[in-house]
Amino acid sequence: MRKPGFAWIALLIVLSIAAGGCATAPAGKSAGTGEPPSWQTSSLEVRTATVEAIDQSTRMVTLKGPQGNSITFKAGEEVRNLPQVKVGDEVKVGYYESLEVRVLKEGEAAAAAGESVAMARAKAGEKPAGVVGREVTVNATITAIDKAAKTATLKGEDGKSVTVTPRDPKNLEKVKVGDRLVIVYTEAVAISVEKVEKKK
Repeated sequence: MRKPGFAWIALLIVLSIAAGGCATAPAGKSAGTGEPPSWQTSSLEVRTATVEAIDQSTRMVTLKGPQGNSITFKAGEEVRNLPQVKVGDEVKVGYYESLEVRVLKEGEAAAAAGESVAMARAKAGEKPAGVVGREVTVNATITAIDKAAKTATLKGEDGKSVTVTPRDPKNLEKVKVGDRLVIVYTEAVAISVEKVEKKK
């Protein structure tokens, strides 16, 4: 398991929190609970495309999106059952991502930082389908808060710092300089090839 660069995960934080179309489920500190605040945001997007061209010898595939845009790519050897794919097949692609930020309790041990990857694919003979996902965990400390600029500066375990702007600036009211954070970023991509029903 390799430890990801802090600047890289911080960029994901900015993109995830600032991106539109995300469902946010805040779990801020409630009065009297004594629990540190935490926040989570997630999104799920499903797109459909049609196989416009495919070359089994070179494994080059061209997909056409619903708006007429096309993309050509090479399907790697890990893509099982490619010979089952034909021009006209419908491909569904789902993309899920979530970001969880939690303030550690005083004296609480930091989470184990690192990245894990999981993958599943169709059985031999079936239409190509599969899912691949990864989870990245990093630890950071808040070294500065600028409420006027609505930003916070985070310092990672590698000593690098980055300034981020939370999607909801009110969350800055729930944290303070010195707070330690554990940040978990999860993403998954699922692809399936389906038969297209012919119009009568």
